[in-house]
Amino acid sequence: MEPTRNITVGQIIAILVSTIIGVGVLRLPLVAVQSADTGAPLLILLSAIFVFVGMWGIAKVGNLFPDETFVEYSKHILGKWLGWLYIFMIIAFFILLTGFAAREFGAVVVTSVLPRTPLEVTVIVMLVMAVIFTRGDMNTFTYIHSFYLPVILVPLLIITLVSLKDANTLFLQPVLGNGFKMMTGIPEIAALFQGSFVLAILIPLMQKPKKALKASFWGVAISGGFFIMIIVACIALFGVEEIKTIMWPTLGLARATSLPGNTLQRLDVVFLAIWVTAVFTTIFSNYMLTTQALKQFLRLRDHKALALFLLPIIFFVAMFPVETIEMYRYIKVFGILGLILTFIFPFILLIVAKIRKVPKKKKGAGK
Repeated sequence: MEPTRNITVGQIIAILVSTIIGVGVLRLPLVAVQSADTGAPLLILLSAIFVFVGMWGIAKVGNLFPDETFVEYSKHILGKWLGWLYIFMIIAFFILLTGFAAREFGAVVVTSVLPRTPLEVTVIVMLVMAVIFTRGDMNTFTYIHSFYLPVILVPLLIITLVSLKDANTLFLQPVLGNGFKMMTGIPEIAALFQGSFVLAILIPLMQKPKKALKASFWGVAISGGFFIMIIVACIALFGVEEIKTIMWPTLGLARATSLPGNTLQRLDVVFLAIWVTAVFTTIFSNYMLTTQALKQFLRLRDHKALALFLLPIIFFVAMFPVETIEMYRYIKVFGILGLILTFIFPFILLIVAKIRKVPKKKKGAGK
């Protein structure tokens, strides 16, 4: 059955941006500065280029099978058993990614806003919200991301730009930071973009699948540009050495910023409200990708029951790390390993498909 193609390029861009900008934005300046010092903005640029190359592979292999998701074409390219293994690993990885994102959200909320609230409560509330919306169809998924993107981007951009009024440009020098040493930080930064793999299930739903690469470019470019702005603002305000002592520098940036004329002195309150929305859209995308992939893997007609089935599993993953520092160690390790599955393996699929001369087009494929 040919999929219904009703998602535009603009909607794909909105989904990618609102998925990429999520829970990791709070810790991003710290991770970047630890690897590159004052070269952190350049590190983000290099990481975004790496991610786009990975997205190029996803878009190209998706264009070979414009009517199929990665769950379906992986079996055609690799064979039944190897295809199933890859699909299972992707599902398992995004279960981990969703759980750790929910746990990081809970840790920030409990530490910064609701210290008397049990961590389990904040985590389960976010996951239940994700389950409720994941039970909807892909049209609802698209509309939610399109609606919330300006709600996320506009206030965050205003806060970032306002913070620059107290910037010290000397803190940004030297631009190259610690030189080639920064290259070691690319995998950890690129891991923050991994939610963009959701494109692999969206290409069959696009009106023009051939424009998936264009959507990928703008999704990564907008997200990367936003990350660079945040890091520049943090470094210019705090300096590299002070950032290394702050667990969530972006939250510190919002706390140190106020609107001109003291119109609003506690921008961190506004920032956290917007950040919660950004976290939700990221977890929502990861949850939807997992349930859709599992539905196709099990050849089920509906994914609503799967959304509920995955809830206790993801909650267990979220609560598995005992301490916040331990959680960040898991996030770093699994995030870097996940790059093989999300941004590197699609190239292997593309090469194998070319070697095996798998049919590039099927009857009814979109143009």
